[in-house]
Amino acid sequence: MPPLPTSLIPADDAARLRVLHQYQIVNTTPEKIFDDYVALTARLLNLPISLISLVDEERVWFKASVGAPAGVTSLARPDSMCSAAILQDTPVFFSDYTRESCELVNPATAEALGLHFYAGTALLTSEGTKIGVLAVIGREKRVFTPAESVLLQALAQLVSQTIELRARYLSADDLDGWEKAQRELETTLDDNFALARYLATRAQGINLEDEEVARLLKLRLERMSEVLRNRLES
Repeated sequence: MPPLPTSLIPADDAARLRVLHQYQIVNTTPEKIFDDYVALTARLLNLPISLISLVDEERVWFKASVGAPAGVTSLARPDSMCSAAILQDTPVFFSDYTRESCELVNPATAEALGLHFYAGTALLTSEGTKIGVLAVIGREKRVFTPAESVLLQALAQLVSQTIELRARYLSADDLDGWEKAQRELETTLDDNFALARYLATRAQGINLEDEEVARLLKLRLERMSEVLRNRLES
């Protein structure tokens, strides 16, 4: 993992925030499609917590989360590891998080919750602006493998495309179209959940180092990406 910058606030943060708010998704009510994404991410990576965060000027808002403390919808920007993860072009991970792991972020929240593992990768707009993070978190130290990194990035791309699609429908005031798109995506996600359950049962856990497992997951995620691309191009 490349070294983190020396500041949580990048030089282009004002422009980044303008783009973020164009998507009208900060501090909004939960939506099932995003809840499904974090549930699938946690299942595939065999971790108890997953979340979709949106990094605003002063707070990090959680659009969706699974396994996190109930009622926590945001954190102050300096208290959230996602504030650091959004600064990088590649996944940020801490296999055994300690106070010394990341001096950019106040460690008090992670310590209070007993969190030791973190991996997150940026959510990108169609123009490449980083607006948030898809993250997985654990209470025990563990290795983050290259195969897991690839999978997390693939899932983050799906979340990013879905945020893009949501914005398209809302800007056109087409709520019915967004509802139909969500139903189509949820059907595809259900197929992915079924595959994840099968793989986990077959081998007592999902082994991403298994070439056949990796191939099956890649095909399913590519199918979902195709659904999103077709919607975005229609």
